[in-house]
Amino acid sequence: MDPPPKSKPPALLPIVFPPLSNSSFPSRFTLESVPYPSHRRPVQNLVGELRIIDRIRARASPSNAVRLAIGDDCAILIPPARHELLVTTDFSLEDRHFRRAWHSPASIGHRTLARGLSDLAAMGATPLAAFLSLAMPKSIARSPRWLDGFLDGLLALAAAHNVPLAGGDTAQSPADLILADIVLLGFAPAGRALRRSTARPGDLLYTTGALGGAAAELTALSASPRRYRNATPSDNHPHLFPQPRLAVGQSLLRRRLATACIDLSDGLSTDLAHLCTASNVSAALDLAALPLHPLAAALDDRAQFTALLHGGEDYELLFTASPSTKIPRSIANVPITQIGRILAPRKNKPQMTILTGADRFELQPHGWEHFA
Repeated sequence: MDPPPKSKPPALLPIVFPPLSNSSFPSRFTLESVPYPSHRRPVQNLVGELRIIDRIRARASPSNAVRLAIGDDCAILIPPARHELLVTTDFSLEDRHFRRAWHSPASIGHRTLARGLSDLAAMGATPLAAFLSLAMPKSIARSPRWLDGFLDGLLALAAAHNVPLAGGDTAQSPADLILADIVLLGFAPAGRALRRSTARPGDLLYTTGALGGAAAELTALSASPRRYRNATPSDNHPHLFPQPRLAVGQSLLRRRLATACIDLSDGLSTDLAHLCTASNVSAALDLAALPLHPLAAALDDRAQFTALLHGGEDYELLFTASPSTKIPRSIANVPITQIGRILAPRKNKPQMTILTGADRFELQPHGWEHFA
């Protein structure tokens, strides 16, 4: 059977323009001739995103590691020879990681950068550059006050660790919420970066600093936000102004002290589980050896236990070392405490246990986990 004949497309009708008189069309066509608002604006009257970018660029410090920074389509970085680049990214979301009613703009900026710096510290890396993407509601963008405070906190921590802000992005948030994303690049000697997957049975387990302080301060902050309105990084504020352990991580790498390392961002129980899973080992913690932060020591016994084992955002380093390696009591003026031991995994046995005197209990990861 023959196919049906194809129908012919309809004929196109010619488009006829009316004749233009000399008075209806300018003799010289320019952008100013278009009957819409001018595309050109004086620089001093820039508003919105361009004003925000100019404000950030004016405050960013130069660096020899950044050949081209804010203002072009891409930044150009100069990594050291014979080193590998390490890249990390972290969200800071309003009502998830901070609240405007509780956290000052400076605290939000500081915490945004500290999260990424702690990841670099865990791998022994030296920071190379930071990239900030920031979405704000229009109500915040209209006034420079919040942005200036945010940059105060972020750039002060960046200056303390020689981290140039080399670029990023800005946008209007679709809701009345602030969203910040920090991307950090660091470097480490090729093949030498610390990892969470290289702990070995027989290794000893250590932590820097003290634990539970951030969770304890968050509890106090939620009860009385006004009390912390004037908090500064120079005071002891483990939640509002955490201090990433970059110098410690770099020393562990340089001196070949650690066999594995991870930062304590989600809580000791959860991050130790990450290390054990990645390294295919188990671990035993000594409860009496865990260094309790003074702020957590003021809590009742149950709250102390929760803050110590499951409270997140301490941003200390949890690392392992061979028993034959002598670990100093402090590194870069940060105390180091042995808190347990790495064991070989055993079938049908807990991945993590905690020792309290003569008793041994299974430790489950109950720190922070999104979507749980």
